[in-house]
Amino acid sequence: MASIQTLDDSDRRAVARWATVCAEHVLPLFDADAAAVAEIRDALARARAYGLGERGAADEIRKRMVAVKAASAATTPAGAAAARAVAQAAAVAHMGAHALGAAAYAVRAVSLANRDRPDAARDEIRWQLAQLSDRERSALRLLPPLGSDSAGPLGEGLLSRGVLGATIREIQAEVGSTSPWTTST
Repeated sequence: MASIQTLDDSDRRAVARWATVCAEHVLPLFDADAAAVAEIRDALARARAYGLGERGAADEIRKRMVAVKAASAATTPAGAAAARAVAQAAAVAHMGAHALGAAAYAVRAVSLANRDRPDAARDEIRWQLAQLSDRERSALRLLPPLGSDSAGPLGEGLLSRGVLGATIREIQAEVGSTSPWTTST
């Protein structure tokens, strides 16, 4: 059985659009050598094309790690986080929950680039939420709450801690959850 974090292809394509918007918003923070910049831009373009139905999931799944490797060439922590936002957006074809990872890394990039502005992260989250369509909100509602399912990026791992975890929790609280997999406590 596939993870509940995967979502069906239609829902993954829907949230891929939002994930690419979030990643593209912080792309100017990524500075690296020309080859890494080209790989990051290509990954973002492929993720966008997947969201539009112009590329298949299988090809994107095979290429999803390219942006992860390119992120290591970033010259600043904010740039590395921006590149990881792109990497998460590129991974949406594999698992829909990566859309929340893209948003979270974008917020982290903004936070790192604006250490003197405490409200920068909250402003970025508000901006991201304003970019969501009703269709994308519906798809995000199908995902389990952060930390409740270990079979994907929303498990108790890197995305569940710090700015990343706080961002995902805030987004999930804002969009609500109608996931049939959510357990009441």
